[in-house]
Formats: sequence, structure tokens, C-alpha cells
Amino acid sequence: LPPAIVTRLKQIASAIRHRALVYETWGFDARLASGKGLLVLFAGPSGTGKTMTAGVMARDLGLDLYKIDLSSVVSKYIGETEKNLDRIFRAAQSSNAILFFDEADALFGKRSEVKDAHDRYANIEISYLLQKIEDHDGAVILATNLTKNIDDAFARRMHCVVKFPVPDEEQRERLWRGMVPTQAPVDPAVDFQFLAAQFPLAGGDIRNVVLDAAFRAAEDGQVITMPHLVKAIEQQLIKQGRMPGAADFRQYYDLL
Repeated sequence: LPPAIVTRLKQIASAIRHRALVYETWGFDARLASGKGLLVLFAGPSGTGKTMTAGVMARDLGLDLYKIDLSSVVSKYIGETEKNLDRIFRAAQSSNAILFFDEADALFGKRSEVKDAHDRYANIEISYLLQKIEDHDGAVILATNLTKNIDDAFARRMHCVVKFPVPDEEQRERLWRGMVPTQAPVDPAVDFQFLAAQFPLAGGDIRNVVLDAAFRAAEDGQVITMPHLVKAIEQQLIKQGRMPGAADFRQYYDLL
């Protein structure tokens, strides 16, 4: 991540670490009726490290990270979603864990104009969740690829918004090289500089490509080579809906 974002993330971790000192020892809790928790929004394209960052922060702080599975929270039955949310916040309260809502726009989406009963109950769920996160005095991290879909009321209550950018060329080369373990056999001819310059992939995509290439190399019974990586990149681009051609791979196109 860019240095400015790393600095901001360290400030957020410091705020979580020193909450007891500021609120209890220094008496700031007496000045606040609510909103004593820390609400953080991680926003950015898929694969830019939002989920990984939440895990790294929790480990650095020595706290558990409760990653909320939305499929187990949202229910089609009236009132069940609120009950599930209540159980989650009570569990987090008693364990001092960090709550992490991935794909948060699915649960924290904009409230809509009420046209039928379904709209009314959907809005009630969002309002209930808004109340719960405001009353919660722990750390809550939301991650989303679609910031515009987050309800304005949630956005206003965020203490911190961290935007995760797609890595630049220099950062991509570090990601390419760093993704390969030191014990993995790699052909010295692998052109990481070319891969970083030619393919503007996010960190999650680079991870997928390197892992795919490693399995290809294992199947061939040899070291990880440029042909393995090139073929893995082709598959990753196709998965993203792109049809790569000679202009993408240039001098390595013949390896496909």
C-alpha cells in the first residue's frame, strides 16, 4: 500500500489499542452519550487488500477478527435478520473482537422509497443496523467495492474512510516478487518487471496468477517459468472478461 495509507492504518490501530486509556482513564466516556466505538470503512476495487489488512490489524492488536458471513445473517423471515445481528454484536461485545463486514454494501445499502411491505422491512433492517453499530463501543470495519451503494447515514457515521487503490507498477513488481516463497523453485529468466509493467493487476489477482503458475509447474515437474506465468495470466484475464492478445503479451505471446 502507499505510505500515506499505511500511516493512516497505523493511526486506526493505535486508536483501537488506546481506547481504554482515552475513554476510561482520561474520562472521555463521560463526554459521549453514544458513538464510543470506532467505525472504519475500507473502500476499493476487489483484490486490493481490504480483507487482508483487517486480519493484519487484528493480529497486530492481539484481537480476534469476526468476519461476518452475510448468508448466515440476512433472513427472508421478518425479524430474523435483526435477531442475528443482535447476537453478533453481543458476542463481539463480550469478546472485545473486531467486527468485519465484507461486501458491506449488501447489508448497509441505501434505504429506498417505500412502495411495498418488502421495502418497509428492508429499511427497518438498515435502520436497526445503524442503531446497533452506533451503540457498539468496539471496532467495526466495513469493506466494500461499491462505496456509492453504502447508505448515506452509515457513511456520515464513519470515523475513518480508507481508500485502497490499485497498485502502481512499482508496487505490482513488489507484489509479484513477494508472492513467490523463497523455497519455491523459480526460473531466473522470469521477467517480473515486464509482468508488473504490462498487466495492471490488483494484489489478489497476482496471488491467483502466481498460485496457478505454481500448480502448473508442479504438474510439469519443474521450476516456475515464464510460460507457466503467462498462461496463468491469460486465464486470469479471461476470468475477468477480457480476451488477451499479442499486444498484451508482446514478446512472450508465443509462449501461450
